Amino acid sequence: MAGVAAVIEDGTARRGDAGEELETLGRDVLGRRLPPLKERLYPAMPKDFDGGWIATLVITVLAGVLRFWHLSNPVKFVFDETYYAKDAFSLLKFGYARQFIDQPEGAADKAILSGNLDVFKDTPSLTVHPEVGKWMIAAGEQLFGMNTFGWRFMPALFGTLTVLLLIRTVRRMTRSTLIGAIAGLLLAVDGLHFVMSRVALLDIFLAFWLVAAISCLVADRDWTRRRHAESLDTPTPDGARRTIGRWLLVRPWRIAAGVCFGLALGTKWSAVWTLAAFGILVFAWDFGARRALGVRFAFVKSALVDGVPAFVSLVLVAGVTYVATWTGWLLHDNAYDHNWAASNPAHGVMKVVPDDFRSLIEYHKEVLAFHTGDYIKHATHPYQSNPAGWPIIARPIGFDAVNDIKPGTPGCNAPAGTNCLQVISALGTPLLWWGGALALLAALVFWIGSRDWRYGVPIVGFVTCWVPWFAFDDRPIFFFYAVTMIPFTVMALSLVLGKILGPARTALSTATPRRLIGSAVVGAFVVLVVLNFAYIWPILTDKVLPHPDWLNRMWFKSWI
Repeated sequence: MAGVAAVIEDGTARRGDAGEELETLGRDVLGRRLPPLKERLYPAMPKDFDGGWIATLVITVLAGVLRFWHLSNPVKFVFDETYYAKDAFSLLKFGYARQFIDQPEGAADKAILSGNLDVFKDTPSLTVHPEVGKWMIAAGEQLFGMNTFGWRFMPALFGTLTVLLLIRTVRRMTRSTLIGAIAGLLLAVDGLHFVMSRVALLDIFLAFWLVAAISCLVADRDWTRRRHAESLDTPTPDGARRTIGRWLLVRPWRIAAGVCFGLALGTKWSAVWTLAAFGILVFAWDFGARRALGVRFAFVKSALVDGVPAFVSLVLVAGVTYVATWTGWLLHDNAYDHNWAASNPAHGVMKVVPDDFRSLIEYHKEVLAFHTGDYIKHATHPYQSNPAGWPIIARPIGFDAVNDIKPGTPGCNAPAGTNCLQVISALGTPLLWWGGALALLAALVFWIGSRDWRYGVPIVGFVTCWVPWFAFDDRPIFFFYAVTMIPFTVMALSLVLGKILGPARTALSTATPRRLIGSAVVGAFVVLVVLNFAYIWPILTDKVLPHPDWLNRMWFKSWI
């Protein structure tokens, strides 16, 4: 059971949830004998002391070294760092966002980079995203100062921690340390995730909290099914059905998932789609477990004993957490729109809502109007991209560029007549993304055709981080939003690579030809992805390159 292929064939959820007939016959729809129901509900986990945490920490350290290496360079505000780094420092200094000096253009940025932090006006600022991500950036600024390392420290840290979470989650899903390690290594060398871990933008935090929430849901699935499996030790009369199964009203992992979803919403509102979809998916898991146990009217009973508590643990806990993230705004009367309610008397049912919260609701209306109003719809940007092209990297985005660096300038070894340049391109590792796109299609087939629950996790995560953006393609949207998609792409890719890898050898046998061929294919793919990442490294890290060398890495005209 150590290899992922063995796990995929064990019938967990794919067949065990199919109904009482399969349980009675002990065979799946292809006639294969199934393991006992108890084992299908909760397959044994590999032991951590057999290398689980060693592999996890080695790959996490590798990801951290990559992300923290020369993190403070370039010593400038990169892309939208000019907003988020200053908003974060304003939260840290005043408790709410203030406007900063803007005349002459770039004055605040130049002052900060020269060590002058007195750049804020007395007037509050309307910020168009919630505050969690900015408070996280502020934590790094508190630790290391208002400088490039300070405002990039937390993105690098949480980008690294996302790798750790993905390893443990995929390992739990597959019961394979090897497949979990492959997932972590692939995420560690993705170009987009790497770049987003090295700039002070919000999306890397959104990706972390979404992965954290789903990690908790996968852990909750194990937690509940292990308890259902333990209930099988209580005998029932021959032919009798279980009335309901275990009552599991308080589920710690699911509450933790609700908190993580709340923090994701507190980073960017787009997390709401993932929360909604996984709320439906986890109910399907609960219903499937009770049906496998032989519970009569399992759907209705699961809706009551699982669905209602799940709504509380996920939706209500996420809502309370989200509101709590606005505590700084609520506590400061000078925050933007905080006193709106004082000059706008309440009517009807809104009279029971405290003024602070009515003002907060109005603030949200203004933010929503910004994201959906005519101003943003008429805006354009040279790097805007259609989400239809995101899975294949149709239009990446450049975060920074210095052009026309003359030969002889330090770092520019180009021949005479050829200039150099240095860029930071938010470009996913191409082989990883293209292989991932194929893997997602395969995962959809395995999920629907084989009813293997594991493939549903990356499919639902990917779709909810991608498809909603089609509703907003009339405004400038950018490829770097897809950083939330790549952990789920890697998850799907790792599961499919596990299929290719084949069953692990047992203690009494040698590796089968299938396993040897699978190992060669998977190993070759992983090595090619690592080499591809190394090849694009200079354009991810602001290295000085001769123009022809840069152009060689621009494989398509749309990448320029």
